[in-house]
Amino acid sequence: MLEWISVQKNYGTQEALRGVDLALGPGEIVGLFGENGAGKTTLLKCALGLVRHGGEVRLDGERITGRNVGRLSFATVEHSFFPTLSARAHAAFYEEQFGAFDYARYHALVDFFRLPEGKSARSLSTGQKNQLEVTLALCQGADYILMDEPFAGNDVFNREDFYKLLLGLLTPRETVLLATHLIEEVQDFVGRAVLLREGRVIADLENEAWEETGLLQTVKSAYGYRGDRVQRALEDAFGGEE
Repeated sequence: MLEWISVQKNYGTQEALRGVDLALGPGEIVGLFGENGAGKTTLLKCALGLVRHGGEVRLDGERITGRNVGRLSFATVEHSFFPTLSARAHAAFYEEQFGAFDYARYHALVDFFRLPEGKSARSLSTGQKNQLEVTLALCQGADYILMDEPFAGNDVFNREDFYKLLLGLLTPRETVLLATHLIEEVQDFVGRAVLLREGRVIADLENEAWEETGLLQTVKSAYGYRGDRVQRALEDAFGGEE
């Protein structure tokens, strides 16, 4: 189990996370949703030890250190690969670093994305860079795969097919935590939705909660979204004139 226990993070005077408690078990596919600045990326980075924070993050009851951090992988839109290395060179490096690196899955994903294995990462398109990032995270052999907007720059057809492929690839021990704004696209992929707002978890829902209304409407209701906000903004801009 991966647990965030009363996790807090400030950037100067700005509170990014305010006492977050969250637990993920084996085999879950969880969507992490929230407005820009809600704390999604910071929450993921806290688990990996990429930012200092208050509270604790534990993996099967133990603190995350260099000894067990390999059980976590991270696909980030900020990219974590080496710009000068090719996909093929990355695979060789990952195999040296992570004994559970899955070459069969690597080749399947490279073929699926049609990634040029011999080109340096920095010479790839934006979409291909994100595909390389996702491929490496999924092939590392981690138990918990954390993804931060991994599909940015990829067309809708690639994304739709990838969700289906991922469902077929994942094993019962693997857990995915996916931070994304593409709520409608992933509603049939995730089995649980965690909603962040201003650094706090405001809802933690199982998929039964959105079977009737859909995930997007469920999220809007949780946030108290008002459909007339655009009209009200226009009225304010024009001083109430018709």
